[in-house]
Amino acid sequence: MARATSPSHRRTLRCLLVVALALGALALLAAPALGGTFTPQTGGSPNANRIDSLYRVALWIALVIFFAVEGALVYSLVRFRARRGAMAAQIRGHARLEMGWTVGAAVILVALAVLTFAKLDSIRTPPNSGPGEAQLAGRPALYATLDRRLPPNGKSLNIQVNGQQYLWRFTYPGGGPTGFGGPYSYQEMVVPTDTTVTLDVVSQDVAHSWWIPALGGKVDAVPGYVNHTWFKIHKPGLYAGECAEMCGRRHADMIAVVRAVDPDRFEAWLAQRQADIQAANKAAESARARIARQGGLAGSP
Repeated sequence: MARATSPSHRRTLRCLLVVALALGALALLAAPALGGTFTPQTGGSPNANRIDSLYRVALWIALVIFFAVEGALVYSLVRFRARRGAMAAQIRGHARLEMGWTVGAAVILVALAVLTFAKLDSIRTPPNSGPGEAQLAGRPALYATLDRRLPPNGKSLNIQVNGQQYLWRFTYPGGGPTGFGGPYSYQEMVVPTDTTVTLDVVSQDVAHSWWIPALGGKVDAVPGYVNHTWFKIHKPGLYAGECAEMCGRRHADMIAVVRAVDPDRFEAWLAQRQADIQAANKAAESARARIARQGGLAGSP
């Protein structure tokens, strides 16, 4: 005949089950965050790589602390579980232990803050383009402010990113001082490799958020305000992202793609894009003129 388990043994089993469920839930929730750790991935831009390295340092420190605390908790539950006839010791406090974990937590926070501020400037300030940069990146940028950082030589390929419900519009250099009239594209941004690209991010209607994970952090697109970011891609390829701010019922459709190509191919694509836009504008003007003439003929006696 099986022996009945004691109440203390059942409580221990329940505690262990709760801990196991908590660890399982943590593993499920942390799986996306740890995906890049167990399946190595490389970022497309130096600033994204530095952000990723900071995140990994904080993540691993947090994991070490978590498992240390949970291990101590499980050990205490098992080692000091209630026993029949035993009287629990009444302890008012342990000053050294309390001071130790307080000072330890403060030291960890200070170390993370120092590391973050040490890397912050290299994350915010773009480097110079490489020797094979696109020709459009060779001209000086318009201006630099506290928010908008430029490479040390002051030259970059500047693209205006305009968030609209529910797509992204990208305006390239080649227009007037305000940027209007230049070549543009929707949804897919084409950029040259080995070239520092600075972005001016704005919104036309509601708040959006520009986010290409492999190319840097999130940047809000706010009506009436311009935010800035940058990236530099070394290898040709596609980099996908999306709007990271709930902007309406078709928010999920507001995706973005950055396609990096060789500088020569980029120059050819931009020239062709500009030619197509000019041809479309001329065709529209011709159509308007034809409609005006037809209206004039119809109104004549």
